[in-house]
Amino acid sequence: MDIMQIGNKILNEQPFSRLLGTRLAALQPGFAQLELEIKSEFLQQHGYVHGGVISYLADNALTFAGGSLFGDALTVEFKINYQRPAQGQRLIAKAKAEASGKKVVCCTCEIYCLNDEKEFLCASAQGTVLGKV
Repeated sequence: MDIMQIGNKILNEQPFSRLLGTRLAALQPGFAQLELEIKSEFLQQHGYVHGGVISYLADNALTFAGGSLFGDALTVEFKINYQRPAQGQRLIAKAKAEASGKKVVCCTCEIYCLNDEKEFLCASAQGTVLGKV
């Protein structure tokens, strides 16, 4: 089984990810890209994507990027900064491993909003992922 097949298997084992419709667009050692079509149910009262949806996508992308180096992983901690309100057709989270030890990897993630075929940075996150849980 190649790394994308393993990643898709793991993603499909996550009921919450299935509920939201998350898609694994890319997975390589130290890099993951997750995508999520924006649905009206994901919006808050101002019509922007709720921060909890963006935060979920960042958390999962960070874990996939770190886990791609270990095979299995959990997020130990992460923080997120929202740069602009997210609105459009799709959220795209691009995460990469920045520094790795034997059991811990530090990762960063940028979350973009696709709006009219243009990607806009809406949030950035960083986190620590624990491998081989």
